Amino acid sequence: MPRQYVYVTTHMHVEGPIPGPHSLLTLASAAHRADGSLIATFTTNVAELPGATIHPVALSSWRGRAEDWLATRRAPRPPAAATADYARWVDDLAAPAVFVTDQDGQDHVYLYWYLQRFVGSWPFVAAGSRAAVPGMLPAAAVCPLRRCRPAAHQQVAA
Repeated sequence: MPRQYVYVTTHMHVEGPIPGPHSLLTLASAAHRADGSLIATFTTNVAELPGATIHPVALSSWRGRAEDWLATRRAPRPPAAATADYARWVDDLAAPAVFVTDQDGQDHVYLYWYLQRFVGSWPFVAAGSRAAVPGMLPAAAVCPLRRCRPAAHQQVAA
């Protein structure tokens, strides 16, 4: 019998191109079975890192989305608590989890950095590109912002 996995798609909002000098603001993930059925979701706002600043390009983008920026700042949780809860959520899924990522995006870099920095481990058994995931994962509406950009896992072929 082939091993069963859970596929975790993620959408996040950040302050710049790399973690550390810039902060993760919102983390939202959806866990799916291989057939695309939704198992669970996780969403949290994350407090800014001490000393981190917003990148000028990100600032320009957020200026046109003031309501969304404010939504990322509602009830932000300390990075250590937010990432610890996220790691527990992944660990509690029904099967080993595969992190589904857009190879051109920054989601993997941010999540890996935050989990290593604040939890000390990576809870996924593997990371794979959207193209490597079996079947077609549905476009889970996990982004909590009104004017959210489509995440890599939400793009539908024409």
